[in-house]
Amino acid sequence: MGLIGLVLLVKGLGALFRGRFFGGLLGGVCGAGFMAVAAIVSLLALDVQTYSRLTHERPVATIQIRQLGPQYFEATLIQPPRGENAAAATNLYPLHGDEWRLEAQVLKWKPWANVLGLDTQYRLDRLSGRYASTEQEINDERSVHPLSGGDETNGLPWKLSAWDMARKNRKYIDAVDTLYGGAAYMPMADGARYEVWITQSGLVARPANDAARNASAGGWTEVS
Repeated sequence: MGLIGLVLLVKGLGALFRGRFFGGLLGGVCGAGFMAVAAIVSLLALDVQTYSRLTHERPVATIQIRQLGPQYFEATLIQPPRGENAAAATNLYPLHGDEWRLEAQVLKWKPWANVLGLDTQYRLDRLSGRYASTEQEINDERSVHPLSGGDETNGLPWKLSAWDMARKNRKYIDAVDTLYGGAAYMPMADGARYEVWITQSGLVARPANDAARNASAGGWTEVS
């Protein structure tokens, strides 16, 4: 559309120089109109693309809960496959407490780097049980399990590590916003299933079935 507008505008200006006032004016107006519409459409597309990139999120894990006893649960943590031939990773973890807590190291890029195609990176660190009571958290039995898995290359060629590239080249290309430890935690209940996602800002957890939603509504404020 912009190209058509440019052609019409050039032809209109040529007609004006040749003394064809009406034809030149019509061609110029039509050409300018086409170029204006093309510019508006391009700006709208850029806004949509920017919004899509800044709100992009990817699955990190699915956590399924089975109750084994009072304040004692078994968590099944399922990580999505990473790579074409990879399979989903599934592991079981016993947890004491009222809530599960998933922690990860997070590499957050600056917004302009997100728009250019770089997504927030994460490395899973640990899964633990968490008591709602701080007194129980201090005195009762704890459960903490080390985790591995997460993003490494972010689509970079030759299997380059985004983490290493960010650290080594930060003084040359200031695309990294921050490197920090992030976490998400939610209530545990028998049969509850949760999904954990990585957004461009960090980890977020969501109830994935009625048992999880009811557990959240029982002691938390549920937003529907």
